Amino acid sequence: MRALTWHGKRDVRIDNVPDPKIQDPTDVIVKITSSGICGSDLHLYEVLGPWLDPGDILGHEPMGIVEETGPQVSALSAGDRVVVPFNISCGTCWMCGQGLHSQCETTQVKERGMGASLFGFSKLYGQVPGGQAEFLRVPFGNTLPVKVPHGPPDDRFVYLSDVLPTAWQSVQYADIPERGSVTVLGLGPIGDMATRIALHQGAELVIGVDLVPERLARARANGVHTLDVKEHGKDVADEIRRLTHGRGTDAVIEAVGMEAHGAPVTNAVQQFAGMLPNSVGEKLMGRAGVDSMVAFDLAVDAVRRGGTISVIGVYGGAIDPVPMLTLFDKQIQLRMGQANVKRWVDSIIPLLDDADPLGVDSFATHRLPLEEGPQAYKTFQAKQDGMVKTLLTP
Repeated sequence: MRALTWHGKRDVRIDNVPDPKIQDPTDVIVKITSSGICGSDLHLYEVLGPWLDPGDILGHEPMGIVEETGPQVSALSAGDRVVVPFNISCGTCWMCGQGLHSQCETTQVKERGMGASLFGFSKLYGQVPGGQAEFLRVPFGNTLPVKVPHGPPDDRFVYLSDVLPTAWQSVQYADIPERGSVTVLGLGPIGDMATRIALHQGAELVIGVDLVPERLARARANGVHTLDVKEHGKDVADEIRRLTHGRGTDAVIEAVGMEAHGAPVTNAVQQFAGMLPNSVGEKLMGRAGVDSMVAFDLAVDAVRRGGTISVIGVYGGAIDPVPMLTLFDKQIQLRMGQANVKRWVDSIIPLLDDADPLGVDSFATHRLPLEEGPQAYKTFQAKQDGMVKTLLTP
């Protein structure tokens, strides 16, 4: 089959690789019809190379048609249409029972002290082949895939794999008061969708912060009060306070993560580690890795006293300088973590009807053949051509 594979920093290629096979009796093989490129894929493209091997298949936002089922699969049949959540969760362990599917005890990467395995996301999370490919082996066929109806376009459902539940969790964790206010830092796919969900759930003021004109315009068209980092510079938090009676917003959703703009020294360290041989770079990142804290620090500054910060942007540093004094003094509540996809699916599906209140049918900015995946990564990383969300079609 054809698949998009990692070969080095900013080097992804379309290769011929072996077709996946049924390995366990509850496996299913899914023929992929759409697969998204996620902002966290860019961390693999740019920074997290020490935890990847050439030939690793990327992608964790797929959906498609069941091609084959293992002998113990009873919930699905060949021909069923499914979305595949990005965290690989069994659905039956204690953690899954708590709604913490990203901490699934069956698939935890215990040798590295990490949570549940993820599709297409490095040795840290199991090095499981991803879904930017023609076919995907999906374990736990009775409990993991989300069965969806035939008929509507893939765009209606594909975001159940990651974007919708991740953004939904970020808003739930933000604990926005009724008719309250929230700032969303970063208007990429997750931040953009988080603004839509917050507005849908009744937030009175949603402020979106970014530096890409197309992203700002897109959010503004949906009723978000946008702030351009290039215009406000270091005064972004002051402007947020001006808009909120001097206090700051009730909540801040940090949807940027480890590669925030504005930290040249940190960025240089990340780039250096990424260029080292894997065994050396992995040890350096694991023991001395440091993230750009620009977005997190802005969140701490912009949230009101007694407010909540919800961190959904991906971090990977071992020695990040967290401003504990300010967090304590401002009495800030802090929640974060990988999205527990299956926990939120039942709440989201009723919104995926023809009324389309979250705008999923028109959410993608680009739909491209899988063969154009390498160029799509390059364009997305450079924030060019108005690219916010790309769906690849094998």
